Amino acid sequence: MEGVGGGNSASAATLDQWRQFSMRFQYYLDKTTPHAVYRWIATAALLILYALRVYYVQGFYIITYGLGIYILNLLIGFLSPLVDPELEPSDGPMLPTKGSDEFKPFIRRLPEFKFWYAITKALIISFLMTFFSVFDVPVFWPILLCYWFVLFTLTMKRQIMHMIKYKYVPFNLGKQKYGGKRASAGSSSSSSSRAE
Repeated sequence: MEGVGGGNSASAATLDQWRQFSMRFQYYLDKTTPHAVYRWIATAALLILYALRVYYVQGFYIITYGLGIYILNLLIGFLSPLVDPELEPSDGPMLPTKGSDEFKPFIRRLPEFKFWYAITKALIISFLMTFFSVFDVPVFWPILLCYWFVLFTLTMKRQIMHMIKYKYVPFNLGKQKYGGKRASAGSSSSSSSRAE
């Protein structure tokens, strides 16, 4: 009976440590949210490290192909609106098509943070898989590369046609800035300095 109680306390302690680790991990993950540029730079560095690992080992092409397909799938979610106008009934809300229509911001099906997090997690998992020879399936990599490019081209063509048909742009270029106030502020300061 004592052994069973000891097992329960050990599993409770392990569960408690896992919760503490999860909370700490989530805390630091939340801290990275506003730093999009630095997050993407770190992910790009991780991608370069993964590419160098695959090039150095000269293998694991099937993992790289799977990673490429997964990233392509994430990219489609990132570029797609949350509510697809094709699947919506015609009397429901639509994306604005005229200047008089109500402004509706573009809401992604897959938000930027989740897009980044999924790519980074997939890169880490793929990188770790390159250390196990069981995942090194021999394939003729040029065919996989050509097939991936064909998939990418066809998928992006379809996505771009969807954007054109429903007139939306999936990129937020930030708040528009107009140069009119700066020029007038500069001219008023120069005219006041001339008046003195």
